[in-house]
Amino acid sequence: MFGIKKRRRERLMRQPFPPEWTAILGRMVPYYGILPPADQAELRGLMQVFLAEKHFEGCEGVEITDEIRVTIAAQACILLLHRETDIYPLLQSVLVYPDAYFAPVRRREPGGFISEEIEDRSGESWSIGALVLSWKDVVLDSSDIHDGYNVVFHEFAHQLDDEAGRADGAPPLPKRSMYADWERVLGDEYDRLVENVERRRPTFLDPYGATNPAEFFAVITEYFFEKSRELKLFHPELYEQLRLYYRQDPASRAEARGGSDSSKA
Repeated sequence: MFGIKKRRRERLMRQPFPPEWTAILGRMVPYYGILPPADQAELRGLMQVFLAEKHFEGCEGVEITDEIRVTIAAQACILLLHRETDIYPLLQSVLVYPDAYFAPVRRREPGGFISEEIEDRSGESWSIGALVLSWKDVVLDSSDIHDGYNVVFHEFAHQLDDEAGRADGAPPLPKRSMYADWERVLGDEYDRLVENVERRRPTFLDPYGATNPAEFFAVITEYFFEKSRELKLFHPELYEQLRLYYRQDPASRAEARGGSDSSKA
């Protein structure tokens, strides 16, 4: 069965990439334009598989178009470049809302009480089966590749995290020897962020990362790809762990271009 799936995916990756999809990448996914040609080619192959295997469903009147599918698939597959991957094996469907949507939230309060409330969201990742995105936020985040906010990167980082069996900020790593450094570096960085947020100190990383280790991993993934030079400067050990995991070096790529990830320090 695995051999059949592998051969089918190899055939999908070899298929001609539709010119209209290339046009969408140029128009909707600026990050694609900063990738070297070899990475662009690998990304297109991964996208062919992703788009063949994952179901897209429009919510609240959204009509699923190639623009929606290609824009989301491209950013999801950027996280998979250079790595051995089963292309989000837990994911079956991507649900797309037109804008931020409302979802019920249950929280355990001090004393063991459970509170329920409704909050608006731009995306969420379920542990098995589905991932939800606001199309308005996808477009907004995709258009600025240097602000450190990308809802697609964020939610698909949760999918990677879930592949370990639970979302706890420790996705499956390429080598067993990597876990000790991962736990030490990310644990220390997370604790430091939590302390700074609690003490209301200014932080480079988004305070939302202090919510829990799973959100911390998703937030630093956004920063790794969109504010790579700053992340490497302010949190070098953290950057190195993500470089080893994602097998990409966006900070060096930015330096080679002679530009900066962001005008904001």
